[in-house]
Amino acid sequence: MSRTVKRVLYWSPRVACILFALFLSLFALDIFGEGYGFWLTVQALLIHLVPVFVIAAVLLITWRHEWLAAVLFLGLGLLYAADVWGQEHWTAVAVISGSLAIIGVLFLLSWVFRRELAAR
Repeated sequence: MSRTVKRVLYWSPRVACILFALFLSLFALDIFGEGYGFWLTVQALLIHLVPVFVIAAVLLITWRHEWLAAVLFLGLGLLYAADVWGQEHWTAVAVISGSLAIIGVLFLLSWVFRRELAAR
């Protein structure tokens, strides 16, 4: 396995998770159009950012434990899909739970090939 492939396989799930958290945080920006006062806006923004905080916490906890990250991200994807199925349009469910599943699979691949990744 080439050095470039090793780097991509190691960094792709982590970068994808950060990008996904940034993508989710965009949905919290709609709170600024509601016309709340300062403190209610801050409170609503923090509430809207709870999923981003969960994703970031899972990434921080599982940065070095790829198998745990794979299980948790796949589980989060399934949990979200089961929770909102029928309430949200299927494309929204596919984008969010699909992204979580892809991140989980990338972490799984990183875990499967960890010996090759660690080899110099």
